[in-house]
Order: sequence, then C-alpha cells, then structure tokens
Amino acid sequence: MKGSRENIYSVVFGTDTKAGRRFDVILLWIILLSVAVVMLESIPEIGSNAGMIFSYLEWAFTIVFSGEYLLRIWISPKPVRYIFSMWGVIDLLSILPTYLSLIFVGYHYLLVVRIFRLLRIFRVLKLVRFNSEARMLLVSLKSSSYKIGIFLMAVLAIVTFLGTIMYVIEGGEKGFTSIPQSIYWAIVTVTTVGYGDMVPHTVLGKIISSFAMIIGYAIIAVPTGIVTVALSKQNKEGVECPTCKHKNVKGANYCNHCGSIIKA
Repeated sequence: MKGSRENIYSVVFGTDTKAGRRFDVILLWIILLSVAVVMLESIPEIGSNAGMIFSYLEWAFTIVFSGEYLLRIWISPKPVRYIFSMWGVIDLLSILPTYLSLIFVGYHYLLVVRIFRLLRIFRVLKLVRFNSEARMLLVSLKSSSYKIGIFLMAVLAIVTFLGTIMYVIEGGEKGFTSIPQSIYWAIVTVTTVGYGDMVPHTVLGKIISSFAMIIGYAIIAVPTGIVTVALSKQNKEGVECPTCKHKNVKGANYCNHCGSIIKA
C-alpha cells in the first residue's frame, strides 16, 4: 500500500514522469472546460435554454475535482500541511461553491476561482527556470517598497488637492457633487484613463484638467524608473554561490571565491 501511494504521489504531485505530465495536462483541460461552462451559463440566452445540461456538467466537474482533492489528501505525506497550503485552499475553493449552491442560490458562479488553479501550468511547462528572475523581481519590489510607498502618498495628496479644487470650481451641477467624487475624477484624469463620465465646463477647470493630464505622464513613469533601478542593481550584484554565499558576476558557471558550481 505504501509503495502504491508513493507511485500515485509521483504522478499527482510531480511532473518528472510522463504519467505525471499527462495527469497535469488532463487536469488543466478539465479546469478550462469547467470555467468555460460557468461562463457560458452566466449568459442569459444560453443559460436559460440549457440550464439542466450545465447543472449536470457542473456536478460532473465537481465530483472529479472532489475526488482529486481527497486523493491529494490521502497520498500527501503531511495531509494537514497540504490542506492549509495555498494550493490546498484553492483546490477546496474550487469545489466548495457547488455544494454551497445547494443552500445559497448563486454561489456556483464563484467557481471561476478555478482559473487560479491554472497556475499549475508553470509546473507542466517546466518554467521553474524562471524562478530566479521571479525572485529578482520580488527582491527589487521589496527594496523599492519604501520609495514606492512615499510616491503613492504624494500621488494621493495630488489627486486630493486636484479633486478639492475642482469641486470648488465646477460645483455639483457640473457633476462634481462631492469631494470624493471629484477625487475619483482626478484619479481617472491623472492616470490618463479618461472615462469621460465627468468633464469640466469652466475655463479654469479645463486648465486644471490639462495640468493634471500632463503630470499624469510623469507620475506613471516614476514607479517604473524606481523598479528599473532596483532591477539594474540586482543584475550588477550577480548570482549568489549556494556554498559560500559569495556574489559572482551574472552568468558565471563557477564561484570565483570557492570554485563551487553555481546552479542559477
């Protein structure tokens, strides 16, 4: 029994074998089909005419995913750790809405959470080699978090100021009914989104709007520059030796300090 559980574990949790890759590919297709069913069911013209078919399909998908979830718990060396892990929670959320729909109407539409399970495709496609780049990006964002935080506070102050000014200038009859509503307009304008649901009508308001649009381009460029500098710094630091933790030139195959092989 122990040997069979280990074999099943290598198929379900691993992608090193042909059977494991095939299992994940089949699972991904089932996930895509289940998400497509939920989306099609939400269309009134389709859902009203084929409601029973969608219901049968959804229960079929739920039974499959429930069996997979229980199988993962059974073969996992540490079931509790899997249940409370990120993937365990996502797997549970992918089946829970169907059962909740028996009690609460409308909860089955929450099944779109299954789309998050498609992140498993990184395991299937062997994209683990991008982990070093992902870590580099996370480190860069973390090192830039203070600067970005200060920048966001400055942007918040700017849009609050612009929104308050526009509320005073335009007034409620022009759509600027409150300061929060005017701040919403300032955010839309500064970010260059421009929905057009609120527009200034006075000359002074249009001048301020033009100013907000111009500074919007500068505001968008600032966080990009901050993260770019941090990434450049990470590149200059190079890769770390797993043995002695010495920083080497990026792309080095051997550590220039201890001579160990670097596995980037």
